[in-house]
Amino acid sequence: MTDDRTGVRGPADGAAPDGTAPGRDTHDGAAPGGAVPRGAAGLPAARTPAAATAPGAPVPGAPVPGAPDPDGRTAAPAPPAPRDPHPPRASRGGVSAFGSLSKVMVVAFLRDRSALFFVVLFPLMFLVLFGTLFKSASSPHAKVAQVGPVAVVDSLKGPAREDLDKVLTVTRMPDEAEALRKVRKGDLDALIEQDGSGTVVLRFSAADQVRAGAVQGVVNALVQQANQDASGRPPAYRLRSAQVEDESIKAIQFFTPGLLGWAIATGAVFSAALTLVSWRKKRLLRRLRLAPVSAGAIVASRVGVSLLTGLVQTAIFVSVATLPFFGLRLTGHWWLAVPLVVCGIIAFMSIGLVVGAVAKTQEAANGMAQSIVLPMSFLSGSFFPMDDAPSWLKGISEVLPLRHLVTSVQSVLTRGGGFGDALPTMGGLLLFAAVLTGIAWRLFSWEDA
Repeated sequence: MTDDRTGVRGPADGAAPDGTAPGRDTHDGAAPGGAVPRGAAGLPAARTPAAATAPGAPVPGAPVPGAPDPDGRTAAPAPPAPRDPHPPRASRGGVSAFGSLSKVMVVAFLRDRSALFFVVLFPLMFLVLFGTLFKSASSPHAKVAQVGPVAVVDSLKGPAREDLDKVLTVTRMPDEAEALRKVRKGDLDALIEQDGSGTVVLRFSAADQVRAGAVQGVVNALVQQANQDASGRPPAYRLRSAQVEDESIKAIQFFTPGLLGWAIATGAVFSAALTLVSWRKKRLLRRLRLAPVSAGAIVASRVGVSLLTGLVQTAIFVSVATLPFFGLRLTGHWWLAVPLVVCGIIAFMSIGLVVGAVAKTQEAANGMAQSIVLPMSFLSGSFFPMDDAPSWLKGISEVLPLRHLVTSVQSVLTRGGGFGDALPTMGGLLLFAAVLTGIAWRLFSWEDA
């Protein structure tokens, strides 16, 4: 109601003087008159529902363990939580981690093409290569020149002749001097002839000890068989064997040129490929391109360093091999091995330039260089002769630059060869280098794409 004298509205009828409804309880935090409690700013205070209580906070009205209750008694502590009868084993997590890590490692290995190649494909490639090269190694086949009539060979007919042809390829030659030259050069393994007294003369090359021993064994068997056929009479034939090289010559005469060629090829290919990729990754090529330095000076400096390294390597190699302990004997125009090595370094550097232009990382360049140098070394006769290899492998070998380098170095270094053995190979190596350098130039980039 409103006071007529003051104009102030008073409490409603039936309301208590303080504004509360009749019979309304005013405790438990309720504001007098049923008004909403207000905060310090005069705004309604927020009410926090029990469900929104923070986790772990005591519930209002619940006894606190260890605290006295309103009657003064101490509340009993809460019972412990029940234990899981089947707790997870620690090994379960270990097995799970082992499986996850193993899966990640397998996936990473399969995605790494370089590792996959060298772990799986590279050994398989050598298995196929060696299996093909030595497929018929149990019966080495030799090439023999026959000068004039030789009764122990000419008398063989039918199956006996077929058996001989399986191990020896006998070629008739009229000129003894030419046949001896071919044996010394390595084109033929032996020369067989017979004098008027029935003595069979066998002259063989000691370049391949296995094949030389096989030839002597076969010819000796032929002589013994001919003497047995003439039973009751004195032996009609005798065998006199001699090697065409000096008797003091050791095996190092024959494997030194091959190992030297392999070392030269490895150094030149890897130095060119890895240097080019490393300079590109480090942006040195870009800096050199912007610097006042011509591309010819850059290439010439790299070639000069490789030539110096290769020549020092050759000098050390030959010096060690000629020590009395090893016994390498230089023959003929042995100094022609130096220009041959120079041309070989240039040719193999061109291979490295192609690899460096294609490869994007050093790992890739290393893998590509290995996959080129090692098979080429085996197919070029650096470690063992290719005479027993299949014809199609011999055809591949003939187009490899290392094959011609090894053959020419062996000829001039240890077999008395001359300019006729060195000059064609030098020209072929330089032509090979020119072609591959042009290909590398087309593929070359100064920096990563």
